[in-house]
Amino acid sequence: MNEMQQSANEYGIPRDKYDSFKAQALHKKDMFAKQYQRALDDLVLLEKINTEKISEVIEFGSIVITNKQKMIIATSLGKVQLDNDTYFAISPQVPIFKEIHGLKKGDKFIFNGNDLEILDVF
Repeated sequence: MNEMQQSANEYGIPRDKYDSFKAQALHKKDMFAKQYQRALDDLVLLEKINTEKISEVIEFGSIVITNKQKMIIATSLGKVQLDNDTYFAISPQVPIFKEIHGLKKGDKFIFNGNDLEILDVF
């Protein structure tokens, strides 16, 4: 962000009405600032997870293993590789969480036409 701001400042005034370098640099700075803020927001959410608690039901902070995939209920980070396993970090706002919230090990559910079973929750 600082680099883009500095680059725009050093460039000075636009050379002509079609010169958009400064505007592009400032746009990139704003884009990086938004990405940085999202990362900070995600970090705040992740810090709220009680790592000492083992969940018996699916809730925020749970790790869920189904017969199809493994999920971490926290924030939408997408695909995450941990110790040669693939997990999907999902937000409590996504539709699948709304379907599985409160379920426990052994429960079955249907999501998008797929029969799924919860093999483990912790």
